[in-house]
Amino acid sequence: MSLIELFLTAVALSMDAFAVSICKGLSMRKLNVRHAVIVGLYFGGFQALMPLMGYLMSISFQEALNIYDHWASFILLAIIGGNMIREALNPEEEYCGDSVAFREMLPLAIATSVDALAVGVTFAFLRVHILPAVTFIGVVTFCLSIVGVKVGSVFGMRYKSRAEIAGGAILIMIGAKILLEHLFA
Repeated sequence: MSLIELFLTAVALSMDAFAVSICKGLSMRKLNVRHAVIVGLYFGGFQALMPLMGYLMSISFQEALNIYDHWASFILLAIIGGNMIREALNPEEEYCGDSVAFREMLPLAIATSVDALAVGVTFAFLRVHILPAVTFIGVVTFCLSIVGVKVGSVFGMRYKSRAEIAGGAILIMIGAKILLEHLFA
């Protein structure tokens, strides 16, 4: 996986966290930098932890599934990307308060990073160097989450669904690229 593909994957995975961060920023009466950093730490930390867990869980199956790795990568990324697009097009409003307490942030961090668990499985199939990859994903998500809090405090929910649609489309395109490279290599 190239650095550009890893960056696009990191950005795509962080779109759920970015959207929730916008919501957090929207709910804050005044931008609080400390709260923005806490939001970034939760989301960035879990976006790094989940693919590592997926990678570690699937590394033992890597050799047995080597024949189908490109199909598995494509299917997982297409499902994740399609789900992100479906959720973005769903008109339901999400509740998001201004609290950064553990009891509120933990479920949000887990919910926004479940997709990253499946990407970790894909990383095992692709033989990605996992520690630099998950660190990169965590840092990108941390930064975008802080930006999301700021965007939310300034612009509100205007760009939430567009960000999720873009993230989903990027994951689908990366999955298609992986599949096509293996089929035509």
